[in-house]
Amino acid sequence: MIVRILGEGQFDVADSAVDRLNALDAQVESAVDADDTEAFSGALAELLDVVRSVGVPHDAEAIDVSDVVLPPADATVAEVREMLSDDGLIPG
Repeated sequence: MIVRILGEGQFDVADSAVDRLNALDAQVESAVDADDTEAFSGALAELLDVVRSVGVPHDAEAIDVSDVVLPPADATVAEVREMLSDDGLIPG
């Protein structure tokens, strides 16, 4: 899947990483629901770090639609609340 981190670019992430990303996404969503800024910052940072570590940069010359769009590392709880769907940031 192609994951875009806003402000950074796109990463190709193997399907085998989706369960791990969904678990981290659930932590982000829980922190947003609780309006817990400290937990939110840690969970979002970990989610983005995992995307960067398991993913590889997507071809910058390719024009491909992202499957998932994640907020930047400096996003606020309110900004991410607006991005959340029923499935969190990562569908599935």
